Amino acid sequence: MELARAASRVPTVGDIDEARAVVSRIAHHTPLLSSRQLSDLTGATVLMKAENLQRTGSFKVRGAMNKLASLTSEERTRGVIAASAGNHAQGVALAARELGLPCTVVMPEAASLAKVQATRGYGARVLLHGDTFEDALRHAQQLGRDQRLAFIHAFDDPRVIAGQGTLGLEVLEDAGNPDTVLVPVGGGGLIAGVALVVKERSPRTRVVGVQAEAAPAAVRSFQAGRRLRAPEEATLADGIALAQPGKLPFEIMSRCVDDMVAVSEEAIAHAQVLLLERGKLLVEGAGAVGLAALLEGKVPRPGTTVVVLSGGNVDLNLVERILEHGLAEAGRYLSWEFVLLDRPGRLSRLLAVLADVGVNVLEVVHQRQGAPLPVGQVLVQVTGETRDPAHASQVEAALTGAGYRPATASGRGGHGVPRFVDGETVRKPRRVEPKSGEGSRERV
Repeated sequence: MELARAASRVPTVGDIDEARAVVSRIAHHTPLLSSRQLSDLTGATVLMKAENLQRTGSFKVRGAMNKLASLTSEERTRGVIAASAGNHAQGVALAARELGLPCTVVMPEAASLAKVQATRGYGARVLLHGDTFEDALRHAQQLGRDQRLAFIHAFDDPRVIAGQGTLGLEVLEDAGNPDTVLVPVGGGGLIAGVALVVKERSPRTRVVGVQAEAAPAAVRSFQAGRRLRAPEEATLADGIALAQPGKLPFEIMSRCVDDMVAVSEEAIAHAQVLLLERGKLLVEGAGAVGLAALLEGKVPRPGTTVVVLSGGNVDLNLVERILEHGLAEAGRYLSWEFVLLDRPGRLSRLLAVLADVGVNVLEVVHQRQGAPLPVGQVLVQVTGETRDPAHASQVEAALTGAGYRPATASGRGGHGVPRFVDGETVRKPRRVEPKSGEGSRERV
């Protein structure tokens, strides 16, 4: 009963102050970086809390250390267990190693191999179980009960929340009293800790949570005033893709958070590319949602805005796909489809038009078989680099001027990319004089 009361107790700013001495034994005071280019692009004065540079690559080590340091000597001897898809796993594993505790982490079977290996590298025993985080969570909780291991929740724990709140202390020290703080939200542990600090020590600062539109459980819960479950779709922000916010974090969010917004996958990818290109920062999708919210104009009157870059553990196998997605959203990586006559010189003429307008062609796919076209026509798919959306518009204007016209009213082909038809592929009817005794007719 005493443990249950302790687990549900709402932490205070005093708890966060106390946590700082514990957390600082393992976690860095991460830098607050400015970017004039991102500020000009978003209309805000952007300051980035670079928690992607934290040990283990995310803020999670803060809460993990604060929780593990509070365990009794008996609990430490038996060891700890946690469930995670990646970042919490690494945070718990590192904190356990620093304190000399046995550690087991249950991860979904589909967890990133890089994150599994990193967690093992910190000394944890990793068990793969289930398809989702919730499958892994239930299994870890059952193992904890069976083996009498201390279960370390990723967000629904007052000491974990207090540990995450130390990030808020650093933000106020380095940024003064910013107008807005944008915080990624999954289970809610990070924003709960940050909001507690900010609202007590800088009440005029707005705290805004950000989620992906593909996994909006916290946003819907905040708007409804009660915890709701929401279906999860595939998202670049997989680190915050949870079906429901935590009970204790939601209680704090409801009282201390000013707003919650959701952002598109296109904006997340665009934000990741901008952070890499302009800020030289590799940030995972979950960590980029704050900048995505600024890019989409989801935050009115942002003013001086601290964007929490919560993590940088990007699966390198996905980097190329993220870059392509983000560059396409920025109007710099585009694909087109063209219906051409299957004659010598037609493809070279098209490529010459693209070259004249400054397109760097990356790939050409020439498709004769399988395309639903008349005999004598081919489908050509071209992928190329453009400078920006304005340049992309110039390209389409040049194509139209050269006789290539949109194939459909929407201008889109079967793959959702712009499709153009060479005007000469459509032969106009010509008048044929009727023979004696016949009416006029048209022949193609």
